[in-house]
Amino acid sequence: MLPQEMTVIEISQPGGPEVLKPAKRPLPQPGAGEVLIKVAAAGVNRPDVLQRAGMYPPPPGAPDYPGLEVSGEIVALGQGVSRWKVGDKVCALLAGGGYATYCVAPAEQCLPVPQGLDMAEAAALPENWFTVWTNIADRGRLQPGESILIHGGASGIGVAAIQLAKLLGAGRIFATAGTDKKCRYCEELGAEKAINYKTEDFASRINDLTQGKGVNVILDMVGGKYFAPNIKSLAEEGRLVIIAVQGGPKGEGDLSVVMRKRLTVTGSTLRPRPVAFKGAIARALEEKVWPAFADGRLKVVVDSRFPLTEASAAHSRIDHADHIGKVLLTV
Repeated sequence: MLPQEMTVIEISQPGGPEVLKPAKRPLPQPGAGEVLIKVAAAGVNRPDVLQRAGMYPPPPGAPDYPGLEVSGEIVALGQGVSRWKVGDKVCALLAGGGYATYCVAPAEQCLPVPQGLDMAEAAALPENWFTVWTNIADRGRLQPGESILIHGGASGIGVAAIQLAKLLGAGRIFATAGTDKKCRYCEELGAEKAINYKTEDFASRINDLTQGKGVNVILDMVGGKYFAPNIKSLAEEGRLVIIAVQGGPKGEGDLSVVMRKRLTVTGSTLRPRPVAFKGAIARALEEKVWPAFADGRLKVVVDSRFPLTEASAAHSRIDHADHIGKVLLTV
C-alpha cells in the first residue's frame, strides 16, 4: 500500500542552504510512459544550488523542488511502460523533484543499477554521466589517442569526465582543480597532469605539456573568463565544449585564432532537452558505459552522504567547494 503523501525538500525562498525545508506533498502519480520510484538516494548537483538561489528555475511541468537524479525501487507504472516492472531497482535522470521520498521519472530516462554498486552509489550516476557522455563523446567527438582538458576535475562532472575519457581511449588527459589535494586525486583517477588553477596559468601549462600543440577537446564549466585561455589551449581542429558558465556568461577572445586553427566552439544544456533525446543517451550509456562499472573499470566517487532532511548541510558542503566527487542525500 502506497502512502497518500510524501516528504519533499522545498525551497522556502531564494537564498542560502538554510532555505531548504522539509515539507509534505501529495504522492505523485505516474503518467503515460512514466514510473513512480520510491527514492533510496538523490544526487546533489550544482544546478540544484542555482535553483535554490533563484537563478535556475525548473522547466515547465517539473516539480518546483530540486533534484535531478535518484536511485530507488519502482513501485508503480504508468500506461505504456513495458520494459520496467514493479520492484525493479533503477537510477533515473529527472527534470526536477528528486529531493523527495517518492518521485516520478520518464521510463526512458531510467537505467538499471550497475552490478557491484549499492543503491546510494547509483544515485551519483545519471546527471553526471548523461552530461559527460553527450558532451565528450557526442559533441566533443573525443577519439582514441586524442587529448582532453577537463576543467573542475574533482567535481562530480570532473571525476566522471576523467574516467569516461580514459574509457574512450584518450591518449592524454589533463584537468584543472582548485587545490593541490584535488589535483593529486585527479591524477590518481587517470589524469596525466592536473593543474592548480589558483597557483598556475593553465593555458601556459598546457602549452608546455603539449610542446605548443594544445589539446583536441576541452570540457569547460567556467565559461566567460576562460574563453580566451581555452582558445589558446586548443590544438588545430580542436573542440571547446561549454556546459556551464560559473565564471560568467560573457567572454572575449581572439576570433582569428578560431579561424586559423579551424576550431569548433559548442555547448549544451541537458535539463530542458526532450525525453526522447535523454532516452537515446540512456541507451548509449547502458551499452557502452554500464558494463565498465560492473567489471571495475569505472568507479563511483562519493564525497559524503547526508539524510534527506539534512539537505541544507549537503548544500553547504557544495557551497564551500571542498568536496571531491558526489554529495548524496539518502532516504
